[in-house]
Amino acid sequence: MHFLHTFHLASYLDTLVSYALALVLGALIGAERQYRQRTAGLRTNALVALGAAAFVDLAQRLAGDVEAVRVISYTVSGIGFLGAGVIMKEGMNVRGLNTAATLWCSAAVGACAGTDMAAEAATLTIFVVVGNTLLRPIVNAINRIPLAGGALEATYSVTLTANPANAPALRDTLVDHLELMRYPVADTEIVERAEDLVEIRATLVSTGAVDADLDAIVAHLAKTRTVVHASWEVQTHD
Repeated sequence: MHFLHTFHLASYLDTLVSYALALVLGALIGAERQYRQRTAGLRTNALVALGAAAFVDLAQRLAGDVEAVRVISYTVSGIGFLGAGVIMKEGMNVRGLNTAATLWCSAAVGACAGTDMAAEAATLTIFVVVGNTLLRPIVNAINRIPLAGGALEATYSVTLTANPANAPALRDTLVDHLELMRYPVADTEIVERAEDLVEIRATLVSTGAVDADLDAIVAHLAKTRTVVHASWEVQTHD
């Protein structure tokens, strides 16, 4: 059998370590996306990292480092097609850019693992997770700074994540709570998400909402048994 001539235990163990490392690190990155109910979650990021590691490792074993670099360049461009699939335009808003960037980083982690750069792969994973978590409060704080002076018009939206069966009732509850706080609702929509969940989003009439009011509404609704996740966001425009 040709397999007996090509199989080398040391090389196989090296490949096994690369695969396992890519899968674990990709899953760590994807866990944060899964928690936030994004389209590309734990499994997608883990498989992207594993696939990148497999192709790079295969090229390196067959033709050496030069060919591995060539495959990495193809991976960098090819992963863009997968990332484009999670970017969605909803009216004037674009969603999924951060998730697409995260997939791109997962592929980079896999490429590092495939070339046996375990320390670099682990370090990159830490940086990606930090970027997706610790930078979020800073981004939110920056987005809210101009609104205090009333320099820009802002559109607020409140989003609840729940099971599809509970969506109609939660939509009515969300609208009632907002109107009770004197925040008129301009539009509501229910958007399907991953893992049999939907997002119920209520967009407010353009106004200068008080952050504390929205925080209180979200905190109250988050305690509802049928709500998986509750949040609010603000978007500014000229």
